[in-house]
Amino acid sequence: MLNIPFEIWLAGALALYMAWGIGANDVANAMGTSVGSGALTVTGAILVAAVLEFSGAFLAGGHVTDTVRKGMLDMDLISQDALIHGMLAALASAATLLVGATRLGLPVSTTHSIVGAIVGFGAVAVGPEAVNWPKVGQIVASWVTSPLLSGVMAFMIFHLTRSVILDADDPLKQIKKLGPFAFFFVFFIVGLVTFFKGLKNLNLDLDLPQAMMASAGLGLLGLLIGYWFVRRVDTDDPEKGQRFSSVERVFVVLQILTACAVAFAHGSNDVANAIGPLAAIVEAVNQAGDVIDKKAAVEPWMLAVGGLGIVVGLATWGYKVMETVGKKITELTPSRGFAAELAAATTIVLASRMGIPVSTTHTLVGAVLGVGMARGIGAVDLRVVGSIIVSWVATLPIAAGLSIFFYYFFKGLLS
Repeated sequence: MLNIPFEIWLAGALALYMAWGIGANDVANAMGTSVGSGALTVTGAILVAAVLEFSGAFLAGGHVTDTVRKGMLDMDLISQDALIHGMLAALASAATLLVGATRLGLPVSTTHSIVGAIVGFGAVAVGPEAVNWPKVGQIVASWVTSPLLSGVMAFMIFHLTRSVILDADDPLKQIKKLGPFAFFFVFFIVGLVTFFKGLKNLNLDLDLPQAMMASAGLGLLGLLIGYWFVRRVDTDDPEKGQRFSSVERVFVVLQILTACAVAFAHGSNDVANAIGPLAAIVEAVNQAGDVIDKKAAVEPWMLAVGGLGIVVGLATWGYKVMETVGKKITELTPSRGFAAELAAATTIVLASRMGIPVSTTHTLVGAVLGVGMARGIGAVDLRVVGSIIVSWVATLPIAAGLSIFFYYFFKGLLS
C-alpha cells in the first residue's frame, strides 16, 4: 500500500502501542495528584491532559530525535539491519513492560523502559562494548536523585504552606494576603518548565537570564490573576469547621495550573520515547548504504501517531496509575497535591539546568511521598511505596530481557 515497506508499517503500529503505554502509565502521573486531591475528576483529568499532552507532543515534540535514545549505543558499531530489528524490539518490549506495569497500577519510567530495551538489544546485536555504561550508571543513580530531590522539595513546600497558612489563627486572612504570591511563584515555575523543557524542540533556546526575565513577566501576570482570584474567595462562612474549604479552593486552581505545565512539558519530551525508535527505523529503511546517522528526521505524521497513542492510553487505562499515585501512597488534599505538583515541576527545572537525569515518574512519586512524610511516616502506605520501588529497579533488566527476545523474533521474521 502506497509502496511503504512492511518494516515501516510495523514500526508505526509498535510506536502507537508504545505511545498507548506511555499515556496509560506515565501521563497518569502528571494528573494523579489532581485526581487524588479532588481538584479534578478522572474524566476532567483525562480531558485536560489529553489536550496538553497532545499539544506538547504535536506542536513541540521536535523535528529531529536521537537515532538511539540518550546516546546509549555506539552508532559506529551497529549495522543497518541490526538497528531496524533492534528498534522494533525496543518498541515492543518497552510497550509490553508499560502495559504490564499499568495493569498492576505501578508507575514506572517510560524513558528507563526504552533505554533498558535499547541496552538489551545492543548487548546481543553488537556486544556489551557497544553500550554506554556510564549513561546506564547515571540512570541507576536517578532512581535515588529524582525522588529524593522532589521529596525534600515537596516536604519543604507543604511544611511552609501549613505553617504560614493552614495552621494560622485565620487561614482565610492569610490566603488573601499570601495567595497572590503563590500564584506568582506557580506562574514563574510554569514559565521555566515551558522554556526549559516544553519549547526546546521549537528552537526557542533562551539562556538563563532571558528565561528568568520571561518567567518573571509571566509571574507578574499570575500575581494579578491571583490578586483578583483571592479577592473573590468567600470569607462570610461563620462555621469554623468549614474554614479550610475556601482556602483549599485556591490551592485547587494552583494545583491544576502546575499539573498542566508538567503535562505539556511531558508531552513535548517523552513522546520521543515512542517516535524516536520509529524515526530511526524510517531513516534506516530509506537511506542507502550502511552508514547510520546519529539524528533522524521526525515527520508530522510520527508526532500525530505519538500524540494520539498517548491520549488513547490515558483515556483507556490511565485511571489505574492515577489511583496509585493520587490515593494509595498517602491521602491528598488540594494543598498537599499543590505542594507535590509544584515540587515536581521545580525539581524538573532545577535538574534540567544542572544536567541531572531525572524521571518525571520518579519525581512525581517522590513528591507525593515527601508530602506524606510531612505529616509523619504513619501517613504513608509503605507497602505501596515498596512495590513501586521494586518496579523501578526491575524496569531496566526486564526491558532488556524482553528486548533480547523480541530482537531475535524480528530478526527471524524479517531476515
